[in-house]
Amino acid sequence: MILFPNAKINLGLYIIAKRPDGYHNLLTAFYPVEWRDILEIVPAKGSETTLTVTGRGVECAPEKNLVMRAYRAVAGRMPLPPVDIYLHKVIPDGAGLGGGSSDAAFTIFGLNNLFGLGLSPAQMAGIASEIGADCPFFIYDRPMVATGIGDVFTPCEVNLDGVPVLIVKPKVHVPTRDAYSRVTPRTPDIDLSALLSSPVEEWQGRLVNQFEDSVFPLHPEIAALKEELLDMGAAYASMSGSGSSVFGIFPGADSAKLSLVAAERFPGLDFFVSTNHV
Repeated sequence: MILFPNAKINLGLYIIAKRPDGYHNLLTAFYPVEWRDILEIVPAKGSETTLTVTGRGVECAPEKNLVMRAYRAVAGRMPLPPVDIYLHKVIPDGAGLGGGSSDAAFTIFGLNNLFGLGLSPAQMAGIASEIGADCPFFIYDRPMVATGIGDVFTPCEVNLDGVPVLIVKPKVHVPTRDAYSRVTPRTPDIDLSALLSSPVEEWQGRLVNQFEDSVFPLHPEIAALKEELLDMGAAYASMSGSGSSVFGIFPGADSAKLSLVAAERFPGLDFFVSTNHV
């Protein structure tokens, strides 16, 4: 079975309060985009489950990869034969795009389909929640407003289908701890779902990623990328997650021409234009 785990972007991200358990309550919207890894799951040739990773390097041992954690989470609930898993990484790591969480969620989905486990979406999301707060989002893989620690999901009616979204990953890694350590929690005075239902042209300045306040002073090159996207004509631009990727939304643009411009503007950087999304 071959699957294509996709990335996500954050449309607004607000850090509301630090919890007694050390986590933070937040408000954000997850939106699925087309940047994808390639995941193949087949019955094992041997007696053990194996993971082979190609493409972009992943800085962890295979047994600690989120894909293997997902396999073990399913196997801990029901009998599951060994499998050989092949993961080709295309989505950049450390980009705020959720690539690892997506790989894990698609592993759960793939195992369910391959072996006819009969797990419902809610059951798969429950397993995914053990892997990471945003992992269940990729089980549903549709626009969602997330609250709690990013693990409570409500569908939202925002549709960017057919609208080019240019995502750019700079050559810098932003540790999540650093992003949180410099942010001041506050409750936003907005209705996020209502704002997202308004035209994209009305978002800039109203739809905010609060992590930009803490990340941009540390990494001005990320702030410069956002400004360059706006200079290129993006109706809205923002950092995704806690970084380091930034994206711009270009209503009415031609995706092929936008890709050519991006190649000229961002030589040596990873970028992707998502149009039909998920």
